[in-house]
Amino acid sequence: MMKSALRTTALAAMSAIAFTAQAATPMVGGAPMYPTKNIIENAVNSKDHTTLVAAVKAGGLVGTLEGKGPFTVFAPTNEAFAALPKGTVEALLKPENKNKLVKVLTCHVVAADAMAKTVEKMIKDDGGEHDIKTIGGCVLRAKESKGWITLTDETGGTAHVTIADVKQSNGVIHVIDKVLLPKM
Repeated sequence: MMKSALRTTALAAMSAIAFTAQAATPMVGGAPMYPTKNIIENAVNSKDHTTLVAAVKAGGLVGTLEGKGPFTVFAPTNEAFAALPKGTVEALLKPENKNKLVKVLTCHVVAADAMAKTVEKMIKDDGGEHDIKTIGGCVLRAKESKGWITLTDETGGTAHVTIADVKQSNGVIHVIDKVLLPKM
């Protein structure tokens, strides 16, 4: 009985330490996301965001997202991009489609540092839904559903925030499970 109690206490202590370390430096895509680095400096290290990073480079938005900000980026994973209809990503990455690519990418960026608690408060204050305007001119509808913040894009697609509040030196990243699309 004593060994079991000690083991439980030790596991609880290790969990608390791991949680504290994660809270201080969250992991995204197997890489630590340092709050002293900007959005691009951190994103390039996430194995779950290689498609997003390639798209940001192709769209010429690296300089913007390395800038002062503040920015909130709803960052779709590689799986989110892979769920788009076959050939969509490849087509968007072509130089002749740069304007469309930039429109899609900037519909994931807000000119503010909006932590999850701030978004949740706006949703509550607005009666359960809050419209978020992006720098790309898109309007995303934010809701809270079953403990998740969800974002509905202009085409009716819904993304869930799977990792919230990844603090950056120039804003915050919220990882999402779907690519948000503008009306085109």
